[in-house]
Amino acid sequence: MTLLTQYSQIPADQWDTLIEKSPVASWFQTREAYCFFASLSFMEPFVFGVSEDDKLICLTVGYLQGDGNWIKRKLTRRAIIVGGPLLTPQTSEEQFSSMLKALRNELRGQCIYIETRNLNDYSPWRECFEKNGFTYQAHLNFHLDTTSTDIVNSNLSRTRKRHIHVGLRDGATLEPASSDKAVGEFYSILLDLYKKKVKKPLPPLEFFQKLHHLPSGKILVVKHNGHVIGGMAYVCLDKKVGYEWYVCGMDETFKNLYPSELATYAGIQATVDRGCPRFDFMGAGKPDVEYGVRNFKALFGGTLVEHGRFLYTCHPLIYNAGKLFLNTISKI
Repeated sequence: MTLLTQYSQIPADQWDTLIEKSPVASWFQTREAYCFFASLSFMEPFVFGVSEDDKLICLTVGYLQGDGNWIKRKLTRRAIIVGGPLLTPQTSEEQFSSMLKALRNELRGQCIYIETRNLNDYSPWRECFEKNGFTYQAHLNFHLDTTSTDIVNSNLSRTRKRHIHVGLRDGATLEPASSDKAVGEFYSILLDLYKKKVKKPLPPLEFFQKLHHLPSGKILVVKHNGHVIGGMAYVCLDKKVGYEWYVCGMDETFKNLYPSELATYAGIQATVDRGCPRFDFMGAGKPDVEYGVRNFKALFGGTLVEHGRFLYTCHPLIYNAGKLFLNTISKI
């Protein structure tokens, strides 16, 4: 059994084959995702793999990131594994444990915590996670059947159908951003939303400009009279899943056009067009916490799932201090 810790050590064909075979594959574990993370000035990507008899068995792609000034970065430095590790039913507990131990040992000096944000069902591997010090945290999501446009439209609530019809009838259009200027207009709306309502860290404009030029990524925008009024940062795992990474709309200014709903519908339709049978909303909050975004997403007719997250706290004292600090800052 061999541990692989460098991008250059992992054969591209074996990586792609593992994506094809894994029941928990996501775009965020692809070579394209790793290279995207590596291209960003504010992220530091990592990859860990396990090989047996020169065959890639399992893999984890993620990134290290912190926010704000040096004090805040020190308290928020984290390792995020979007989607969860890349595994197959043939991955043994010993092989998976070796990868988790490498993650812990290599990253504990570089971050406060390690978190997997699962987009598929990891229950077969939960015991192995917990044996290696990861704790499970409940987290909800919606998966939507995008086998065809007819199925998508049949699953929409009556309210969503009416809003989408009205928005398109009254002049709103859905299209990929045609320029970096349009990406910038989308980002301004998203930034305003995060400052006023979401109050969580948002990647800089660089993230969205580079995502838009990925083979599997797009900034989809809602326009009215030539101006961007909403949009979505969208990525796609070919022939499998489309993802709503970030979405926004000027809903208060254009109340009768429903730009956020149209932006989400644009991502769903893009997923149908790319031949992917599933659209992933990428999160619907904690089950025991009221969450307006969950109510918004529910009206698109998806299936509510709980695939949760796994958390390994490298430095509990700093982790708890960071949570207290961020909670205080958000209230202020």
